Order: sequence, then structure tokens, then C-alpha cells
Amino acid sequence: MPKCARRTRILWRTLLTAALAALIAGLMSPGAAQGAAEASRTPRESRPVYSYEDAIRESVWVDTRIDGDADGRTDRVAVDIVRPRELDRGGRRIPVIMDASPYYACCGRGNESQKKTYDANGNPVQLPLYYDNYFVPRGYGYVAVDLAGTNRSDGCVDVGGRSDVQSAKAVVDWLNGRARGYTSRTGTERAQAPWSNGATGMIGKSYDGTVAQGVAATGVPGLKTIVPIGAISSWYDYYFAKGAPLYGSGPDRLASGIESPEARARCGAVKQRLIEGAPRTGDWTPLWSERDHVPDADRVRASVFVVHGMQDLNVRTKHFGQWWDALAEHGVDRKIWLSQAGHVDPFDFRRADWVRTLHRWFDHELLGYDNGVDREPMADIERAPDRWSTDRVWPPRGTRAVGLRPAKGTEPGVGTLGTRRGKGTETFTDDRRLSETVWAEKIDMSTPEKAGFTTKPLARDLRISGSSRVTVTATPTTRTAHLSAVLVDLGPDTIRDYAAAGEGITALPERTCWGPSTAGDSSCFKETRANTADVDYTIFSRGWADLGNWADPRHGRPLNPGKPHTITLDLAATDHVVPKGHRLALIVAGTDRNLIEPPADTPTLTLDLARTSAKLPLVGGADAFTTTASVTPREARLDGVAPPRRINPVPGGSTS
Repeated sequence: MPKCARRTRILWRTLLTAALAALIAGLMSPGAAQGAAEASRTPRESRPVYSYEDAIRESVWVDTRIDGDADGRTDRVAVDIVRPRELDRGGRRIPVIMDASPYYACCGRGNESQKKTYDANGNPVQLPLYYDNYFVPRGYGYVAVDLAGTNRSDGCVDVGGRSDVQSAKAVVDWLNGRARGYTSRTGTERAQAPWSNGATGMIGKSYDGTVAQGVAATGVPGLKTIVPIGAISSWYDYYFAKGAPLYGSGPDRLASGIESPEARARCGAVKQRLIEGAPRTGDWTPLWSERDHVPDADRVRASVFVVHGMQDLNVRTKHFGQWWDALAEHGVDRKIWLSQAGHVDPFDFRRADWVRTLHRWFDHELLGYDNGVDREPMADIERAPDRWSTDRVWPPRGTRAVGLRPAKGTEPGVGTLGTRRGKGTETFTDDRRLSETVWAEKIDMSTPEKAGFTTKPLARDLRISGSSRVTVTATPTTRTAHLSAVLVDLGPDTIRDYAAAGEGITALPERTCWGPSTAGDSSCFKETRANTADVDYTIFSRGWADLGNWADPRHGRPLNPGKPHTITLDLAATDHVVPKGHRLALIVAGTDRNLIEPPADTPTLTLDLARTSAKLPLVGGADAFTTTASVTPREARLDGVAPPRRINPVPGGSTS
């Protein structure tokens, strides 16, 4: 085609397009034309343009279709709602942010233990945390759900079971027009949600985040994203580690601490089923299968934004590790933040960045805004207190499992760690009075309660990123024995003091505000700062097992004294850099005081070093592990954080 003809054709096409656009605009009303113009512009951030003080505050009760308390009537869960009044008048449908929790009446939420409050008519006045204050003015609805058996809900607490999950799933269904809601707990007047567009995002720390993961694992339509913070992925792994009990109690004790007075009076049968279904033997039962979300990761349709403290000794980091790996296997869209803190909300260790990121995440996932958050690095990792790095994917590409092997040293119990297979044996006797910190501070000393193995000083930084495993072949002297394995970074550092009361943070008297407040619901919260400790060593990953589970990870049996048994301990996921010049240590011992319960006997165990090894996920694979010439460590006690405190088994509750 000649150039002049092509230019003429392009000109006519341009004029025709312009004429059609003018015709359409002329046929539209001025308001419609303006709306079309606004619709053509994609917003990048929701703005606080709606009144929080004038927002609609209401309560509904949603039918779960479960009769957990066996009273002949299906249970209803209380749903407290805050949403913009202006959008209700305009008939605009909006997305919802939901926190489903058992703690709104018993224990409170957040660093200041806030509880729900109500006015004389039973309408919500204060909903804990800042989610409503911050997001409702930006055009979101906020929903706080009392799980079955708690606060103003019917039913019974079943600690992670079907009733917990259905409590929140039913609300997602109601927001999408698939479930029944009522204006009261016992009445027949129906409540609808015509203001909801069905798009729901769930968020919550610990128990709350666990419920979010459980609901996501049902594949319920309408759940677009979840943000689990320090959440449990398998309730068995909250209470046991391959048969070794992590606490001296089971889920029935947790149920007693969070259930409402009414539920306490009517739910004895449910609590008895918790006792019978969770035997202290540590054997796997159908109760645990119902409360394991990892196998159902293939059903997850929501995106997942994981947050976890790498020194969380309440909800140990195995939980996020196995959940993350399962999500990755099934191609789920995901993002992750890992801090140096313990069981702490990111609002209390990286507040401004967290709120900004969460805002952008919900805008993208629930409002569909193209703000680029999905194209940013997948992982944020805290390398030192308040110093963060990012990774495009996590674990980083090039991460490979590398085998390291213990070997004998010049003194009993003070061995070496390298790539060559060891020979001979090492022996230790379980001492239930001691903890991982005692083992680590005496790593270069020959002591009877542990076997320690250290590398030479590293020639360059060594990054461990993901989940490790330690396979042990041990010969016990008794019919019962528990094992612990820990990884230690030997060298000076400044870290968050995760063993202190704040688990790495200190609350300050100053407050900052995150959205508007009302007389009954303040958006202003105490600021925090990092609580740090100067240490000579850092324990960064742990794992435990009952040696009686050597033949079957889910069922224990009495040991054969004098016979070798081989078992693999799953170490908690982490992302830790052992700096150049530091040493890496593996410690194998018995009872880790306050982190696992002791066995019935007091065993002496002999390790077969040729059949004992560790598999560590090293960034850069085997080539990353290089050491310098050997040095002779001085036999001295090293300084670290305080020993672990006994954990109160309440996910999200106090660890003291």
C-alpha cells in the first residue's frame, strides 16, 4: 500500500473513532459521562474520604448449619460490623476485611489486650485493633466474628476443628448471599448483606490467622486473600513434635480458657471429645487430621500474605514453613514477612511500613487496584533489629539441601561438623533441668547432657533459608526417650531479645494514631521499639521428637534398650545468615526444658555418627559451605538470651 494511502486510512480511522466517542458522550447524561470518564481512570490507592464517626455499626447472627452444643438448634455466630454510611446510601457494594477470633471477650486482642464493647442496644462500640479505624474510611466494611462458643455466639469451642472453620466460612457465605443471617441471636427476622460485593479478606494473629488458613483451605468462593500472622498450620504440630509433647496439656485446656460462661455450662461433651481425641501419648488421631490444613493447600484459591517471627516459641516456625511449601507446590499467590521477633504482630515491630503494605495489599486483592504490590519482592526478612532485606522469591533461587555430618573431636561431646561422614559414637544423658541455652553456652565444653558439633570458622557468609532436617541414629538405655536438635550461630551479634517478656519489643508511652477515632474506639496505640541483646551465640532453628516414633511418625512404641533406632527431626523453618568468621553448630540432646516435656525415663543415648546427619537448605548449595583454617576455641561460657520460659499454650495469648 502506498504511504499516502496508508496515512489517509489512519486519518479516517482516527476521525471515525473521535466521532463515535463524541456521539456516545452526547447521548449520555452529564453525570453518566463523568462516571464513564472516572471509570476509565484506574485508582492506585483508596483514600480516607468516608466518615468513621457516622459509620453504620450493627450486629447480625449467621447460621453455621452446625449444632455443636446439641441443643436441637443450629448454632449462630455473632458478627459485628462497621461500614461507611455514605456508600450504603448510594447503594455501592463494598469488600470486607474480617477478623474471626475466640478472644474478643476472654483475653483481648493486640499488644494492649483490647476487648469488644457495646452500647445499651447491643451495637458494637469498640472493635479491637486498628482495622476498622483505618480501612472503613477508605471504603471497606470491617467484620469481627465471635467464633462458636465464645462471647455472643452459640455453639462450643472445638479448638481448630470444623466448628471454628465453619464459624468464619459461614460469614463469607453470608456476605455472598449463600447463608442465612438474623438480626438477633434467637429471633426469626432475617438479615441480608446487600451492601457487600462478596470479596472478603481475612486477617488475624495466631488463633485468628489459623482460622483464616482453615477457611482458605476449604476453597470457599468469595475469599480473595488471607493475612495469617504467627498462625498454626497443623494443630497436632502445636501440641506435639513427632510424639514429643510440647506442653503439659491439650486443647481441652485452651477451650476452657476462651469459652463463654454459657458454653462452659453446656459443652462438657465437646470438651470430653477433645480430651479423648488428643491423647498425651502423642499419637496421631482423626481429631488431628481434621485440624491439619497443610494437605488441603491444593484447595486454596485466596492469595496468602504470611507473617511470622523466626523466634516464635509459641507458634513455632514449622507452622509457616510447611504451609508455605504446600502453597508453593500448588502455585498459590503469596507473600511473606519474617521478623527476628517472637510471637509479635508486625504492627508492633514495623508499624508504618506494615500498615502501608497491608493497605496496598488489600487495595490490590479486594479492590483490584493496579498498585504494583504484586510485582514487588515476595519476601521481606529482618536481618538485624529494624534492618530488612528483600528477595524476589523465597526461598531464593539456588537454595539447595546440603548434607552436613557430625564427627568426633578431641574431647567427649565436643565434635566437628563438616561434609565428611563421621565415625564412632558420642554419648549423652538426658537432663530435664537444662535447656538449649545451657547447651549452647557450653558448646566448647565437654558436658554430659549434650553432644555438640561445630564447623571451622566460615570463609564467607552462609545463609540457611527454609526448613532443615536432622536424622539421628541413637541407642537408648531405657524404654522411652525424647530428642532435641538445635542449630546455633556461634559468634557475637546484636539481636532482638526474643526471650524477654515483650519477645523482642518494648512498649513506649507515646502513641500514634491510625485512622479517626470515636469516643468509644480510639485508633491510637502505644509505640514500640526493638528490645535488643548483645550475644555470643544465636540459636536459630530447633526440632524435637519422641524416639519411640522412629518406625512411624504418627504412632509411638516402647523402645528396645540397647538397640539402635533411627529418626528424623523436622527443624523449624528460618532464614538466617551465619556471618563470615562465625561457626555453625549442631547440638543433639534430650529434653529441652520448657520447650518439650520430658520422657517417663531418664535415658542415656549413644549416637552413631556414621548414621547421623543434617540436611540444611543453603543459598548457593554445597558451594556456599566453605571454612577457614581450624582454630582452637577457648573453653569458656558464652552469653546468649535468657533460657526459654514455660509457654502458656494459648496461641495469641501470653507466653509467661
